[in-house]
Order: sequence, then C-alpha cells, then structure tokens
Amino acid sequence: MDVVILVFILNLSIQFFLQCNIVRCISTSFPNHSNQVNSNKLQISRATLSELKEKPPVSELVFGKCFTDHMLSIDWSSRNGWSTPKIEPFQNFSMHPGAKVLHYAQELFEGMKAYRGVDGKIRMFRPMHNMARMNLSASRSCLPNFDGLEVLNCIRELVRIDAEWVPHDSSSSLYIRPTMIGTEPTLGVSPANEAKLFVILCPVGPYYSTGFKPVNLLCDPTYVRAFPGGCGFTKMGSNYAPTLWTQKVAEANGCHQCLWLFGPQHEITEVGAMNIFVCLKNKSGELELVTPPISSEIILPGVTRRSIVEMVSGWDGITVSERRITMSEVMTALENEDLVEMFGSGTAAVVSPVGGLHYQGKMHKIPTPENGLASRVMGAMSDIYYGKSVHPWAIDVEAWNVDPNQILEDYKQPDAMAAYA
Repeated sequence: MDVVILVFILNLSIQFFLQCNIVRCISTSFPNHSNQVNSNKLQISRATLSELKEKPPVSELVFGKCFTDHMLSIDWSSRNGWSTPKIEPFQNFSMHPGAKVLHYAQELFEGMKAYRGVDGKIRMFRPMHNMARMNLSASRSCLPNFDGLEVLNCIRELVRIDAEWVPHDSSSSLYIRPTMIGTEPTLGVSPANEAKLFVILCPVGPYYSTGFKPVNLLCDPTYVRAFPGGCGFTKMGSNYAPTLWTQKVAEANGCHQCLWLFGPQHEITEVGAMNIFVCLKNKSGELELVTPPISSEIILPGVTRRSIVEMVSGWDGITVSERRITMSEVMTALENEDLVEMFGSGTAAVVSPVGGLHYQGKMHKIPTPENGLASRVMGAMSDIYYGKSVHPWAIDVEAWNVDPNQILEDYKQPDAMAAYA
C-alpha cells in the first residue's frame, strides 16, 4: 500500500514539475507586449578615435575573423521585459559561470548580410525574414520574442554607424550576426528568466577561399542532423556543434561536407549547414528543380532557399518543386543521365555547386555545367545584392523601405508549438 501511495505522489510531482516548466516556457517566449523593444529609445555611444580598428584589405578577409568597431545589445528579464537598446564600442562582456547558455545551450543566432552596391548604396537582403526566423527559434528555445521591425531598425543604425566596414567589392559583404542567449545565473534545467540579444558585424570575403568550385559530399545515413519533433527547423547553436565531428569524418573520406540523409529511404534533407537543390529531368523530359520541403520540420527555412524558389519559379523552361527526394531517385537519375546538377544554398556561401557524392562506399561524380543553373542563380542573386538589378528584396539602409506587414509563411510555428502560443 505504501508503495502505491509513493508512486502516486511521485507521478503528481512529475506532472507538477512539467506543467510549471511549460507555463514558465510560455511566459518566457511570449512576454508582456507593453515592454517591447523600442528603437526610438536607442542609445548610441560611439567608439573614440583611439578605439577605432584598422580595416584589413579585402584580399585578406576571412569569414568571421575580423569584427567592426561597434555592437548592439538589448537585455531582457521576465520581470521588466526588454531594456533600452544600446549601440556601444565592440567589447567583451562578462557572464556568470552559472548562466543557462553555458550549461544547457539555451541560445540561438541568425546570419544576414549588408552589401555595398555598384552605386555605392548599402543594402540589406530581405532582413525581415531573418527577424521572423529568429523569433521562431526564440519560441522553440523558450527565449523571449521581440518586435522584428524594432530590432531591425536598431540593426540598421548599427550598419550605418559602421558603414565604412562594408567592403567596396562585389564579392565581399558585411556579415551580420544577431544572437540571443539565456543569461540567468542559476543551474537547473528550466527556461532562463534573463536573456541578452546582441548583434556583431564582420566584413567577409567569399565563404569558400577556393571560389565558386564544386564540393564533394559524404552521404552516410549513419549520421543524422535532425529528426521530426526536434529542432532542425531552428537556428540554434546546438544544431551545429554535433556536426563538427561528422565534418571530420567527411574530410577523412575526401569530402568537404556531409549530405544529411534521414530515414530508411535515405531521404535528402540538407548539405552541411545549407539547404540543398537538385536539378533533374523528370519523366516528361522537362527540367525540375527540387528542394526538400520545410513542412517536414527537419529543414531550416533558409532565406536564400526561399529566394531561389521564388526567383527560379518565374524562369521559363523549369519547374520548381518543394518535395521529398531520396538518394535512390538521385542515383537513378544519375545513372540514366537525367541528373543535371546539384547545389547548396545559404547566406554565407549563397550557392555552392556539388561535384561528387560519396555514397555506399563509392564516389559518384555529379555534373557541374559551366553555365548551368547554379551559376545562373549565383549571378542573379549577386545582381540583386550589389544593386545591378533593382529589386524589392534589396533594402537600401538609407531609404529604408521595409514592409512591416509582409507575409512570412516559412517561419510560422509548427502546430505542436502553436498550441502553446
């Protein structure tokens, strides 16, 4: 009898613990809107002349190694909501050793860019998409949501202040890294009641030092990046750290990255930290560009991915499909000479052609047409980035014609998350 009572009490305790954490997660992710980020209250403290850094030549730019003179930070607490946003000289910040981010990886980040156009104007590419995706990641991480336009207004001012760091070069850009971390100084697996959102900038050259050259991919179903019900659709650092080891495995097999497969049918999901596109001839002999659907919730809803889907959908002679595709279909298309080309897409690299697939113990050579679709997409995207083509996706940081009401379907919460909204 005593054992039955003990089990009953234990079950009640577990249910109470789970309910408390769910409620706390909800209150953390969806704070009181009366104290949201307000860009009109942005405080700016400029670096002194002695604090300004020397800018490296474009030829020496390496991704993520050099940072600009200023940074943006906004603190948050469950008690007071969002604090006053501040732009200050780039600096280290201190953190309690017990901060949640250091123990439970409660953090997320974004990746976006600003480009200096051929006309000298500085433009950002579809930045509201990044703000929407960041809020999606925040909800899944039990970190606070924010007004995307207000934070973007602050980022815009940061870019304007460090405008001289935007390279005068059509193959380089200013990389923008918004980040949010749980800073509550307590141990225990529960959502942080304190957080920090900060944004740092770094000038970058081409992501791949070898230039626009094909990469080889390791296709091994033993390794899985994401799974249904997990966090593969978010941009959390915890999605990336486990891939560092598999990157070494890929390199040991003569490959540059992993092509992530899922399930017994070896369904293709992503490549490295990028989305994947497969161009092939369908049964009717027509060109089809296939990319895995984000509806699976194991695909990151890439901004570059969405842009390529929308752009190529308007081109003649090719159909764009967001559907599942397996290694079997790709291998069959390759054998029948119906596989035209493959390429990855992402903010950092933009487009990365695939030259080989290491699958089932053998390297399979993939066609890489010199003037193929990957090259055409890269050219069209670059024309938008650098102002050679006038396009509403490229937002001039001075004119600042941002549409705050644009519909961003890719970054809506999955049904399982929406139930707690």
